[in-house]
Amino acid sequence: MGREEQIIQERIKKLGEIRKQGINPYPHKFDKKQEVKDCLKSLGKKVKTAGRIMTKRDLGKIIFCDLQDQSGKIQIVLQQGETPEKVKKLFKLVDVGDFVGVEGKVFKTKTKQISILMKKIEILSKAIKPLPEKWHGLQDKEERYRKRYLDLIMSPEIKPVFEKREKAIDAIRELLKKKGFSEVDTPYLQTIYGGASAAPFKTHLNALDIDLYLAISPELYLKRLIVGGYDKVFTIARNFRNEGIDRWHNPEFTMMEIYQAYADYNDMMDLFEEIFEYVFKKVNRGTKIKFRGKEVDFKRPWKRITMAECIKKHVKINVEKMSEKEILNFIDKNNLQIKNRTWGFAVQEIFEHFCEDKIEQPTFILNHPMETTPLCKTHRKDKFCRTIERFEPFCMGAELGNAYSELNDPILQRRLLEEQQKLLNKGDEEANPFDEDFVNAIEIGMPPTGGLGLGIDRMIMLLTGQDSIRDILLFPFMRREKEEGK
Repeated sequence: MGREEQIIQERIKKLGEIRKQGINPYPHKFDKKQEVKDCLKSLGKKVKTAGRIMTKRDLGKIIFCDLQDQSGKIQIVLQQGETPEKVKKLFKLVDVGDFVGVEGKVFKTKTKQISILMKKIEILSKAIKPLPEKWHGLQDKEERYRKRYLDLIMSPEIKPVFEKREKAIDAIRELLKKKGFSEVDTPYLQTIYGGASAAPFKTHLNALDIDLYLAISPELYLKRLIVGGYDKVFTIARNFRNEGIDRWHNPEFTMMEIYQAYADYNDMMDLFEEIFEYVFKKVNRGTKIKFRGKEVDFKRPWKRITMAECIKKHVKINVEKMSEKEILNFIDKNNLQIKNRTWGFAVQEIFEHFCEDKIEQPTFILNHPMETTPLCKTHRKDKFCRTIERFEPFCMGAELGNAYSELNDPILQRRLLEEQQKLLNKGDEEANPFDEDFVNAIEIGMPPTGGLGLGIDRMIMLLTGQDSIRDILLFPFMRREKEEGK
């Protein structure tokens, strides 16, 4: 029998002894009057609190233990002559990891540590398995992500990351509500997916015997609401994309999308940088952060540069003056791969390969090639109709969002989505299927509209200085343990 099995057997034995005393080791509730943080401010007062026992030191006449709840940690003292003997006797059956409720008076020890002198105890949950010894056996990051419950118990210092995440989302809602936006819900299960270039997850609805897809974007539903008469809408939603996993990507992630009638992508740029500045000031009390050893400043205004200008700066070629043949020769010469051999997809690949990772400070990359999206207006000043009114904000080599002057020409929209369906039929799994109902909505009439998507998870990574998306998700996607072992 291994050491852990011995500990489990010992704890089960104690569990039986507790029950023999007529005590329920798993009561239905406890009347907790104060959190630990309140107890630490209650010197000289009687308190009644509860939490998990994190350490236990029995010195005979005096016993020390640390009690931890979501607000902090406090020392508990059992002292001969002060703590009732029946309380001390019951405490002998308590182990590290157990939840207990305690009552007593807050005082300072000789070492000036604020503590609770225990007068009463109630066992609230007897833990069967032991906690790891401060990362002995749980130092592997993969294991910490997989067993986040243990990570939170043993390393409470990670909790502020998730508290900041909550505050950031609250701040976004606060700002948009002030600006008159309505928050709405869109379906996660969809008969036809769309709104982004991504491979979907597929499932099946038994009740109707039909295939469904997990949402890759809420875009097409939010535009339907603009058609229906909403002028300003947003949603903070889960998206699901069947693509690679790395420090910036998780198959399930959180995206905010906003649509505003009578606006364009210039308005969306102003709104995007305003949201970032507002959130960083609200949560971090400033716009500057340290990320991977670099100082980054999200103060408005951000730099704005076209994709062609960015390529000219970093690659020293002028794609605007290159023919399709010339640019495809450049692609082949540099061993780059593109899914469709057109001028637009070539420009996008050159930017992604040579430029993205060189962008450190917040920067808007404007005027993408037309082929990159079927849902955006062509640029009003582009006489060749090769670019669209689309921008992506970048920072520290990562894309933070996406935005358009939304296409509302129903005839052109139908043609572009039909072309997408042809690409899908040919095997391009990231192409959008044709959505007849969405096109019908555009045919009913949609006003000029600006739309943007903001990656919540990437914002939180920057806000908290975390290098991996898995560090800002409570439950990041992980391989099965057996596969991990193989």
